[in-house]
Amino acid sequence: MLSNKNSMMAESVSVLSPPPRVMATSAASPPALPKSVIFATSGMGGCLGWAIIHPANTLAVRMNLASMEGKVFSLKGMVEKSGWMSVYDGIGAGVLRQVFYASTRFGLFETFRDKLHDYRGKTDFASRVGVGAISGGIAAYISCPCEVAVVRMSNDATLPADQRRNYKGVVDAGTRIVKEEGVAAFWRGSTPFVQRAMLVGVFQVATLDQFKEMYAYRLNQKKNSIPNVFCSAMTSGLIYSIATMPLESSKNRMASQKPDAKTGKLPYNGTLQTIRTVTAQEGFMALYNGFLPYYVRCGGHTVCMFIAVQILRDAYSANQLA
Repeated sequence: MLSNKNSMMAESVSVLSPPPRVMATSAASPPALPKSVIFATSGMGGCLGWAIIHPANTLAVRMNLASMEGKVFSLKGMVEKSGWMSVYDGIGAGVLRQVFYASTRFGLFETFRDKLHDYRGKTDFASRVGVGAISGGIAAYISCPCEVAVVRMSNDATLPADQRRNYKGVVDAGTRIVKEEGVAAFWRGSTPFVQRAMLVGVFQVATLDQFKEMYAYRLNQKKNSIPNVFCSAMTSGLIYSIATMPLESSKNRMASQKPDAKTGKLPYNGTLQTIRTVTAQEGFMALYNGFLPYYVRCGGHTVCMFIAVQILRDAYSANQLA
């Protein structure tokens, strides 16, 4: 009698309790990719994504720097003055930057994450945040010379004729910067760039990794499928755009600034000083001038880059299995 009662209670509990939710995954885990493939696909994905999204970055830089000069950016005026194709100014430097930045940032993130997992036996959000910040900072410092060239070349066409640098290309920009300003000029604005990249590592790479798992569970998506990567990339792109825009503005101003004609001093000498100066003179929201194209750039590049990376890795895995 007692056993019958226990069995009836067990049946009632099984009816009330929903079955455990199963995350959509493949039947067998794919073999781990070689580190060389991880770094190579990261860099290639970054370059492909940047080639698509570079015009949005040019608009974001120009809108942001226009406020520094007390001007109101006009898309119509830009087109009349420089033409539509000027939005591709500096694309060579932008793609070259991704060779170093994307490959190092994403490649180091996965390498450090996996090493930490082997050491701790788990991968949680806290570890992703720490690894994302470290890998982002390292990648930014390495690629800072290309970033300086991107900012200057993207904005050069909007300057008065007597203030333009008129770089012929990324090689010419690098050569002239060394001759005219010294090697140290390549790292002018490196502090906000590194700080921004550390936040990008947290809000883009780490959250993307977390959102992949969340959407796989909540939306029953297959992890690392194209829909899974797209949803995760759009979400992380929005978050990191909002979080990093003030640092992006500071970096743009510091990278493009020129010494005062009378005193010879630079107007901006540090991240906090730049943010305080801009806030005092123009208001805090001036740091968000150009946010829409910046989000298009951040969200768009996040989507394009990580989808391209996933396609490349899927193609490599399929070729290995063939």
